[in-house]
Amino acid sequence: MQIHRKLEIDNKSITADIIKDCFYGRDKVQRSLLEVYAEHNEKCRALIGKEYTESTVTKFDTSINRLKEYIRSNYHRDDIMLAELDGQFIRDFDFWLKTDKHCQNNSALKHLKNLKKVIRIALANDWIKKDPFYGIHFKQDEVNVEFLSREELDILMNKEFTIKRLEQVRDVFVFCCFTALAFVDVQQLSREHLIKDNNGALWIRKARQKTNQMCNVPVLSIPQRILRKYEDNAECIKKGVLLPVISNQRMNAYLKEIADLCGITKRLTTHVARHTAATIVFLANDVSMENVSKILGHSNIRMTQHYAKVLDSSIMRDMVNVEKNFK
Repeated sequence: MQIHRKLEIDNKSITADIIKDCFYGRDKVQRSLLEVYAEHNEKCRALIGKEYTESTVTKFDTSINRLKEYIRSNYHRDDIMLAELDGQFIRDFDFWLKTDKHCQNNSALKHLKNLKKVIRIALANDWIKKDPFYGIHFKQDEVNVEFLSREELDILMNKEFTIKRLEQVRDVFVFCCFTALAFVDVQQLSREHLIKDNNGALWIRKARQKTNQMCNVPVLSIPQRILRKYEDNAECIKKGVLLPVISNQRMNAYLKEIADLCGITKRLTTHVARHTAATIVFLANDVSMENVSKILGHSNIRMTQHYAKVLDSSIMRDMVNVEKNFK
């Protein structure tokens, strides 16, 4: 009678077999954590190109592998049942990532966020009754990514390179400094992404690989010169792209070499170009935050504010009126 009443309250189907299964406990499906996690990753893999990118699914795979290592290391087992999860499991996993795997706080947080997504699936399917993340709060550290000063950008642009590979990497980096394209987007850039408006101005119109948000970027004279430079490049023609972009790993290695040759002490990476575009090229030249957001392909201005570093030049510009009023 109690089972019958509970099924009625939960608005579930009621048959003699269902009541019998509930009575003998056969209705309770025991699922394991890694089993559910693996199912999640496979579904995401099937949606590559529709809802997920390949790089996102690769991150999910990395996270499940870290979790497997943790369970073997701390529990000496190949898996753990969802019902066994609690807050201590989550806190210990966070501690293990930071100590055994030497993850920084934000890197550990990414693995925990991926795990939390899987836990939400388990909760939604009633495979687990209590959220092991309940009452646990993680704080992301603010990361200040480097960007080039105007002087450093000028040095980089005017540097003569005798080595072709360094010249090409420099050109791609400078192109990103004036378009704010992320590495994967400049790597995929093709003729179809270039459009001319009614006034004959050239634009890049492309959905960002990471977020699928459309970015609209006016192509200024400097990036136009770089595009013309590689119009007849055999490698670009063969791949159907506009620029000779190598792998991200190799490009970052060559950027380190370029920084040394230019006397730049900052750690150059492909993402530094995007930050340089947002700060030195756009915001420092009075481009509005709203327009910078559209150029970067952000869904909201809060995301853009991450790039809006406070520049000394903008502080001085704003303080000119204060100086005038107190003279």
